Amino acid sequence: MAIYDDFAKLDIRVGTIIKAEAFPKARKPAYKLTIDFGDEVGIKRSSAQITNYYNPDELVGKKILGVVNFPPRQIADFFSEVLVLGTDSEGGIILAVPDIPDEAKNGDKLC
Repeated sequence: MAIYDDFAKLDIRVGTIIKAEAFPKARKPAYKLTIDFGDEVGIKRSSAQITNYYNPDELVGKKILGVVNFPPRQIADFFSEVLVLGTDSEGGIILAVPDIPDEAKNGDKLC
């Protein structure tokens, strides 16, 4: 069982997707995302398996939540620096997004 101290170790931040592109080298369908997490964290990249519900054009400008303090993970020839959060539904991954996107600023922490 996880305890609160386990959760407190995660650094989950609001970010805005600034670039999204196909990632054909990934084993499972995915996009390469470039995400702005504000001044403190900066620009980070992620591989996200969200192709069932989203296309790259609609992702640009979308606010998301991501874990920014995991070590980078190599996926094919790409290093994913952030774990973008979502829910696993029967049809694929659905992004977890801030409730009030305009009020949530890049770099804001989930608490």
